[in-house]
Amino acid sequence: MQKTFIGTQLRQLRRDHSQTQVEMGRVLGVSAAYINLLEKNQRSLSVPVLMALADHYNVDWRDVVMDKSANILADLRNAIQDPLFAGSQPDIQELRAAIDHAPSLVQNFLKLHQSHRTAMDNIMRFGSDGMPPELLTSSPETIIYNFFRDHFNYFDVLERAADALIAEEPSQPYEMQRTLRQRLFTRHGIEVETWPVEQMSESLRIYDAERGVIQLSEALDYQNRAFQLAHILCFVELSDSLNDITAGMKAESKRAIARCHVELANYFAAAVLMPYDAFHAMAEQSGYDIDRMASAFAVSFEQVCQRLTTLQRETKRGVPFFFLRVDKAGNVTKRFNATSFNIAEYGGSCPVWNLHTAFRTPGVILPQFVELPDGEKFFTLARTTERPVYSMQTQDRRLAISLGCEIKHAHKLIYNSTFQKPADDAFSKIGINCHLCLRRNCSQRAHDPLFAELNTDTSRRGETRYES
Repeated sequence: MQKTFIGTQLRQLRRDHSQTQVEMGRVLGVSAAYINLLEKNQRSLSVPVLMALADHYNVDWRDVVMDKSANILADLRNAIQDPLFAGSQPDIQELRAAIDHAPSLVQNFLKLHQSHRTAMDNIMRFGSDGMPPELLTSSPETIIYNFFRDHFNYFDVLERAADALIAEEPSQPYEMQRTLRQRLFTRHGIEVETWPVEQMSESLRIYDAERGVIQLSEALDYQNRAFQLAHILCFVELSDSLNDITAGMKAESKRAIARCHVELANYFAAAVLMPYDAFHAMAEQSGYDIDRMASAFAVSFEQVCQRLTTLQRETKRGVPFFFLRVDKAGNVTKRFNATSFNIAEYGGSCPVWNLHTAFRTPGVILPQFVELPDGEKFFTLARTTERPVYSMQTQDRRLAISLGCEIKHAHKLIYNSTFQKPADDAFSKIGINCHLCLRRNCSQRAHDPLFAELNTDTSRRGETRYES
């Protein structure tokens, strides 16, 4: 017959009754030393002791002998795989020892971890406006988003530096990569090399400051190679400016500041490739024709969209835009904002918004007039953007981007001229996400709103199961 060990259950039972091993031994008619051996799984359970446990502690013998350690071990091993514990993980022997000798601690740990996961899932579902302020400030993405928005998505120091570089190194758009290579080499002794994808360790760009070498992956197209060189040039020539810009930044972690420096270097790179005055003039002249501007400045569609959000110089403002990029699952991968539009940080965007529909028509710009729950109206454009494709495994890596402005600016956009503006009551009624949207009778509702209670009438069926 298989031996039965009940060390964990017996120890928990004794603690539940606030007894010592001596007191439990007296109740069961055995010695304290025997109880100690049972709890350490150094003795197997005998039938007389099992019957005594059932009689004196009013427990079902099946509960006593049932071994739940296998399930607990599986739960514990799963929890330990959380990236939160990526530093040093216990081995299987340590986990078994924890289950045997500290079962209450293990159970509490599992409950705490489950609560943590539930809280994180709720945060991700609710979006940024549903987060408590203290959680918002702990997110580097939120800190950077708010920092850029506090500066109206415009940094004059970087714009002037980009203008000075262009004045020193005049170049046509399709010659900019060569110009940047030459400046990096002649002024800083930095060489640029193009490496095969297989040798780049899954990186697109590596800058080795000690060797003075920038390695670019052959997976990068022309636009992105030029962008990466301008990005590195910002760190080489403007590191003091980056530190000055972020000196007053409300960030406690070095990671958040480093991330912000990366975004500021991206800002500078865009300003070099699309100089403010020339880009603003082309935008106004072309009616903000994104494809036309991308062709004129030898940049990508996405780079133009993001650059349009920065045209906020007081003496020469452009249309204030917001920019949002999402993946196929709805996760927000980038966002910038020069408008009052509320952008969800963690996805869950409204399905009424055609941002997600863009995946059905790759490369086609989809205009839409939308209205937020507070009555604000916007004109938005949605289109897919492509990621670098350099192998069979990297195909179909599309993202979707949306560019939008307040309705009062829509007449300046060429896309508005070919898209009939609807009546005020025919705007697409969108929200940030279902958890925060207070709209009633929405046919696309997927969740109950957090801050309102929908009506339930058993005598009728509404458009969704959430409201009758």
